[in-house]
Amino acid sequence: MATEKITSPPVSSVDIGIGGMTCASCVARVEKALKKVPGVQDATVNLATESARIVVAPSEQIEARLRRAVRDAGYEPRASDAAVLQENASHWAGFAPVAIGLALSAPLVLPMVAELFGLHWMLPAWLQFAIATPVQFILGARFYRAGWHSLKALSGNMDLLVAIGTTAGWALSTWLWLTAQPGTMVHLYFEGSAVVITLVLLGKWLEARAKHQTTSAIRALHALRPEVAHLLGPDGEVDVPVAELLVGDQLVVKPGERVPVDGMVLQGHSQVDESMLTGEPLPVAKDPDGVLTGGSINGEGRIVMRVKAVGSETVLARIIRLVEDAQAGKAPIQRLVDKVSAVFVPVVLVIALLTLLGWFLSGHPFEVAVIHAVAVLVIACPCALGLATPAAIMAGTGVAATHGILIKDAQALELAHKVDTVAFDKTGTLTQGLPRLTAFVMADGAPSAQVPRDETTLLAVAASLQSGSEHPLARAVLAAASQRGITWVPPASVQSIPGRGTEGEVAEGTYLIGSLRWMHELGVDVGPMAVQVMQWQQQGATVSAMVQRTGSRLCLLALIAFGDEPKPGAKEALAGLRMRGIKVVMISGDNQGAAQAMALRLGLRADAGEVMAEVLPGDKSAQVMALKHGGRTVAMVGDGVNDAPALAAADVGMAMANSGGGTDVAMHAAGITLMRGDPALVLAALDISSRTVAKIRQNLFWAFVYNVAGIPLAALGFLNPVVAGAAMAMSSVSVMANALLLKRWRPNKL
Repeated sequence: MATEKITSPPVSSVDIGIGGMTCASCVARVEKALKKVPGVQDATVNLATESARIVVAPSEQIEARLRRAVRDAGYEPRASDAAVLQENASHWAGFAPVAIGLALSAPLVLPMVAELFGLHWMLPAWLQFAIATPVQFILGARFYRAGWHSLKALSGNMDLLVAIGTTAGWALSTWLWLTAQPGTMVHLYFEGSAVVITLVLLGKWLEARAKHQTTSAIRALHALRPEVAHLLGPDGEVDVPVAELLVGDQLVVKPGERVPVDGMVLQGHSQVDESMLTGEPLPVAKDPDGVLTGGSINGEGRIVMRVKAVGSETVLARIIRLVEDAQAGKAPIQRLVDKVSAVFVPVVLVIALLTLLGWFLSGHPFEVAVIHAVAVLVIACPCALGLATPAAIMAGTGVAATHGILIKDAQALELAHKVDTVAFDKTGTLTQGLPRLTAFVMADGAPSAQVPRDETTLLAVAASLQSGSEHPLARAVLAAASQRGITWVPPASVQSIPGRGTEGEVAEGTYLIGSLRWMHELGVDVGPMAVQVMQWQQQGATVSAMVQRTGSRLCLLALIAFGDEPKPGAKEALAGLRMRGIKVVMISGDNQGAAQAMALRLGLRADAGEVMAEVLPGDKSAQVMALKHGGRTVAMVGDGVNDAPALAAADVGMAMANSGGGTDVAMHAAGITLMRGDPALVLAALDISSRTVAKIRQNLFWAFVYNVAGIPLAALGFLNPVVAGAAMAMSSVSVMANALLLKRWRPNKL
């Protein structure tokens, strides 16, 4: 009997931008609304990029339905990349409401400060009302809007608490003012409401700055895409938006322009700089049938290309998607705060209502009952909760920056203290990254008819072939040739093979210089010199081969040995990590022998799995994923674009900024950037992360303690609104003071 094959229905993903989200509660609310739309299989909302990715079964008008669901939930549907691509010209953008709040709150707070020095004066009640009301209802309007949407969804968040607490203080002050006897001096609470709104706005602004920084990697990648392409049609060249290109279109790429999309060369010859995508700074020769990658920069030649991939199918789009996914994680501590706040709101409202009824029904005047109920609401105002996380993060990241540790991703900061495995790229990270040529040995049987059996001539050919490259090994060849006074001519053509080597034409001959692995792939036999190769590798040298191509025949000309030195303090830094109980691993593209020799100098143990050798640049991320198996938390430390996929794959990416090394994309892709090429900064980054997370937890503890201890006292009548307001203010002061203790942090001396 034939069985019917069951196939899964086709699915696709839809990206939508979302405006108006303020916390993890908003994220959960939007996800819930999207998942209710028929056909939606999954929905993930990213607060950092203010966007949602929805997995759906394709259907008519599905995107419109999704956008309507977002709007019905109380948020604004936008273009998927609207928040990511928004550029702020100033670091102070969005600070105006905070500045206005500070200016208006100052006259209300100054009289309280003056009382500490024996000066008793107070602004007239009408003037306090006139100053506090704009703060309450204009600057604080965002809290009312978000709180209203939260109420409609039958949930609570920090914005709702701010709205309730400050409104209670403002309303009580207004009522006391309007019901007071003429000429009577009454204590009002306008300053408390105004200061709370201003401080919470300050915290929101700090969070917005941090959120904007987390999307810098995506903006850097988007900047690689040109807006317009030169479409070649029957009437000649026509400029069209890149979004309108179709597979099969023919485009013209002029000298110095970026290649708009992926494709293939049809006409022309040029050199293309693919360094922003491949990490290889050497321009790659492009001839007809050559592959072009969108985002790369054309050299001096005009070329005509055929489009092979557009939109989300291009290499650059996939890289952007990779970085977006890497940044999509939610900050666990802040999520906990919002979950607690969702329960905290109804509890506080019930307690305030019970306080009001309890005091009134027990025979006390209604005014007294209201004052005690307001005291509950005032002391429950979550100013300290709102400042606990951003205050500690800003203090921790600030002091880290003064010591060369740039922390740009709050999630990386929270995860770094959990790291139990650190993987290091070798060259430029653990070593100086400035190898020198230690040996240049000619092979027996070099074709003297085409290449004189002369070391000087061969080294001149090698220098010519490497003259356009910034690769550390290429620079070592050029330095050695210069030291010997050897001159060379520019190559006729040259092509870089990422992760393998270089091929080009010099003096009417075709030559290749590259790794022994590449030579093995090409079938070049280095067997007669195997003993020499082994000796060099045992000494920690990196060995390359130089061959000549004659037709389909490859002839070995010479072997070149390069030596690198460990960075000062690298061995001690690795030992310091190991003493902390952290597993350390070195990832190298060198052969096993050379990698183990360097590992020995660094104090690493190959037998303990601390050395990964012969790893191609594109395979580093797979090695990082393998390390993550078993629930380990992995940090990756690298210094180049080739390390960017591994940085994204790791739980915590650390980009090391070396002179002449590292790139903007690699540094943006990492949550942490080490501004000096010092491996000791890795341990320091983990230490400041641990201390910052500890401060966050302490701040949250004390913020909740004030509420847990203060609310019952206020409900029982032991605290009036004045004392409650002071306690609320004290909670904020203690949180800020505790966070500022991080300013005293210094990296441990190794």
